[in-house]
This record gives sequence, C-alpha cells and structure tokens, in this order.
Amino acid sequence: MNSRSDRRGTILITGASSGLGAEMARQFAALGYDLALCARRTERLDELRARILAEHPDRVVAVQVLDVVDDAAVFRVFEEFAAEFGTIDRVVVNAGLGKGAPLGTGRHDANRETATVNFLAALTQSEAALTLFRAQGHGHLVMISSISALRGMPKTLTTYAATKAGVAALAEGVRTENIPGVDVSVIYPGYIRSEMNDRIKHQPKFMVDTATGVRAMVAAIEKRRAKAYVPAWPWVPFGYALRVLPAPLARKLL
Repeated sequence: MNSRSDRRGTILITGASSGLGAEMARQFAALGYDLALCARRTERLDELRARILAEHPDRVVAVQVLDVVDDAAVFRVFEEFAAEFGTIDRVVVNAGLGKGAPLGTGRHDANRETATVNFLAALTQSEAALTLFRAQGHGHLVMISSISALRGMPKTLTTYAATKAGVAALAEGVRTENIPGVDVSVIYPGYIRSEMNDRIKHQPKFMVDTATGVRAMVAAIEKRRAKAYVPAWPWVPFGYALRVLPAPLARKLL
C-alpha cells in the first residue's frame, strides 16, 4: 500500500477513460503518483477512479469531463486541476482518434475529425500545459505520437500518420526552446492493443497486450526520454528502418 510520504507528484492524463490512457493511469498510480484524469466518458472515468482507489487507497484521483476539441474547456479543466492539486508535475497529451480514409474517397469528415482531435487539440493541450509549467517553474510535457509518424502512410493511415508527425514536430519545437524547468518527451508506440485497434480484422505482427506496451511507455516517460520507440523491440530497429528505407519497403514493416 502506498503512503502519502511516497507521493511522487501529480500527473494529468487526457483521454484517460480507456485504452492506453487508462492503463497509464493505473501504472502511474502504482508508482506513487496522484492523478488528474479527463475524458469525454464520465462513467468510464468514475469506474477507473474507483478501481485505482481500491488498489491504491492513499492515492488522490480527480476526474473531470473534457472534450479536447473545446479549447476553452481545456484551459479551464487544466487550471482547475492545478488549483485542486496545487501543482501539475506532468501532462500526458494522450487523447486521440484513429478514424481515416484514403483522401479523395468522400470521407473528408473522418479525416478532418482525426486531424482536429489529434493535432489541433494536442496544440491546445500543449498551450494549456505550458501555461501552467511556465507559471510554476517546472513540468514534464509528454506527447503521445505513433510509430506511423516516421513516414507518410497510405490509405486509411494517411491523415492519422500526418497528425502524429505534427505532434512530434510540435514537441521538438518546444524542446528546443529550453524552457527553464520543463522537460518534453515524445513517445512513439508501436502496435499496442487498445480500444482504437480492437476492430482491426487482421491484427498486425508484433502486437503486444495493453499492459506490456504501456509498461514500456511508462518506463520511457519516467526516464524523461526526449523520444522513445516502444516497446524497444522491434520498434527501435524498425524505427531506424522506417526512416531510411525506400517507401515501398518501409510500408511493408507496418
């Protein structure tokens, strides 16, 4: 059982109601962190909070409803969490969407929604997080990208991969600013089972279960790595290959 003396700080996670976000919350709670969790689905958040507190009764877990495409709500929720906890030590920009269709096939709505949630909303979350970090003089901004961000991807992945590349570039730009007391990490998950990919008919090779994949993500985040391909096998060598191989060969890896 954790005690208040082993408290390690407060982590804010968006998109925390399911998938990678929910599992990150559980694993960070086990490490001694208090949690500020937000997502659109209130019932899922309440269930997650109850589960975490049952396992770690000395943790503090606050939840709020948040649709990350609502800019004003993002700033308000982040500020309210900061007021409640006194400080937010880490923000994980995790909320994302996996919709998509080949461009020009009549599904501009799906591609636009993915671009809005995955990039524009990530920009807003980064603005809100860095506003807090600049004011308090410290913080750790964590951006969840994707291994698909390393190259342009075809068909249904085109827009998704582009948004995740944008997220990584955004984080890199912030990192080069060297804001005093602020660290920036980009996490590039490979194939980790989650709600987003449960509907895929043919599961790709190298898929790992949620707990295993998130354990690799959490380890990289705890080390404050500037960037990390997770799990390390096979995504560290595959990541290099994706960047240097001709496009037809690179796409065969994914």
